[in-house]
Amino acid sequence: MAAWRERLAGVRGVLLDISGVLYDSGEGGGKPIAGSVEAVARLKRSGLKVRFCTNESQKSRRRLVGELRRLGFDIHEGEVTAPPPAACQVLKERGLRPHLLVHDEVRSEFDQIDTSNPNCVVIADAGESFSYQNMNKAFQVLMGLDKPVLISLGKGRYYKMTSGLMLDVGGYMKALEYACGVEAEVVGKPSPEFFKSALQEMGLEACQQHLRR
Repeated sequence: MAAWRERLAGVRGVLLDISGVLYDSGEGGGKPIAGSVEAVARLKRSGLKVRFCTNESQKSRRRLVGELRRLGFDIHEGEVTAPPPAACQVLKERGLRPHLLVHDEVRSEFDQIDTSNPNCVVIADAGESFSYQNMNKAFQVLMGLDKPVLISLGKGRYYKMTSGLMLDVGGYMKALEYACGVEAEVVGKPSPEFFKSALQEMGLEACQQHLRR
């Protein structure tokens, strides 16, 4: 206990990753990693500010939090920083109208965004929607723009589920970058702006938090 307190001396908040740190997703809601439920509870009892950062873009925050709560985690939707809401903020600020290549589960996150006459492409972990037809449509949108903008919700290579390793959005992002000659803007980890937004929600500076991923 003393060593734990010494390690967190001066720290006022903790940012926690979710997938692969707290749990492995999968059929039936996935399974928690040993000791993770107790660790979150202990952090919250300590009085530290706790926020959860995730690149999850196949599930809405509501569904993700529901699954985690059923596994025993003390977590609420307002404590989660995720790419879709952050991307919506970027789109609104810059007046961008996206062509969406995202999972059906998170389309509702973009309900308040104008998607007519797209002037950018937003790509996320679309799962089975990563068909040739859908990738080619995103390619065509980008190639038809004078100043193509590609926004990727994360750039992971793969992630772990209970059934094994799964290909993530990064490979598809790289394919569009190569084909279109553009560089994607990443909303999500490891973008510094993504972590800054989480810290702002906590009311903390970077020197006052600890990241666990």
